[in-house]
Amino acid sequence: MQSNLPTLQPMPLNWLEKTINDKLKKSIQVRLEKVDIQINGSRPWDIQVHNERLYQRVLLHGSLGLGEAYMEGWWDCPQLDQFFVHILRGNLHEEVAPRNLSSLWEAAIAGITNLQSLARSFQVGEEHYDLGNDMFQLFLDPTMIYSSAIFDTPQMSLEQASVSKLDRICRKLELKPEDHVIEIGAGWGGFAMHAAQHYGCKVTTTTISQAQYALAKERIEAAGLTDRIHLLLQDYRDLEGQFDKLVSIEMIEAVGHEYYDTFFAKCASLLKPEGMMLLQGITIADQRYESAKNAVDFIQRYIFPGSCIPSVTALLESSTRASDLRLFNLEDIGPHYARTLAEWRINFFNHIEQVRALGYSEEFIRMWEYYLCYCEG
Repeated sequence: MQSNLPTLQPMPLNWLEKTINDKLKKSIQVRLEKVDIQINGSRPWDIQVHNERLYQRVLLHGSLGLGEAYMEGWWDCPQLDQFFVHILRGNLHEEVAPRNLSSLWEAAIAGITNLQSLARSFQVGEEHYDLGNDMFQLFLDPTMIYSSAIFDTPQMSLEQASVSKLDRICRKLELKPEDHVIEIGAGWGGFAMHAAQHYGCKVTTTTISQAQYALAKERIEAAGLTDRIHLLLQDYRDLEGQFDKLVSIEMIEAVGHEYYDTFFAKCASLLKPEGMMLLQGITIADQRYESAKNAVDFIQRYIFPGSCIPSVTALLESSTRASDLRLFNLEDIGPHYARTLAEWRINFFNHIEQVRALGYSEEFIRMWEYYLCYCEG
């Protein structure tokens, strides 16, 4: 499928629109100056506005409108990641948070169509992970790990850092050849293959993405690991059995806050009495969790439909309430995630002509850039 974003000149503003727009621009400029950002400035983190209706759009649609306007070419920034660093350090995102009628409507629709429910969970895989294995292979490293790596040294390559993270998970779980591991969120089989190859254990792993399942199956067969890895196309709620260890790597974001208790209860039921679980997740500050969990931001609207970023406290309270699991180790790898996202973005744009050749539009490319820079910031 081929689609393109045509180059269009914005319609000129009439007198009334220009008067209103000038006032909105001044108001937004005052806010941006608080975090050292200028409109049409010369520094890398300053924004260049190409459509003056941007200010109205931000007023009406908040941070979601800001992201949509970027996708459509209404504004640019030489170093978008640094723009977000300034915005977030100054908490300016709170001032353009989606607290308007359109965002309330989005949140209401999200609640009605709840993508985290068992009946609709496979739609999440279709919306993001089924975008195309070819595209993901262009910016991920050969391990096909789509989660934060761990860079033990600044000189490490992305692939080395991904392997380092996988090995750290295996060591934290004290994996042994006699262990049978259950993994919730197989991705393209990276963890299962590493654990089976280097620690000799059996792994049962599941995904809800048809595309991930197909490529993971190919990779597992090519590595000669079909006797040690059992790959499933199944929702975590349908898993059965008893396992020595459980792993879930950056899948908790797709569970949804309404289902945290269900998730942890299921995890506990899958573990033997002396079992261990390792959860890697992207988290939000506890202080922002309540206001963010029911909002619909750019990432939830365009990248991970139905997603919810948990806080550490929300996860601990749920696991305590719904299971007998207890926390005995917590490690913050946030800075490594920023480096990982930067590496993905570099890879993506190093292969940009191949991305275009796969049929992805300029609007999609700008959306992907905004997503990676937003998360990195």
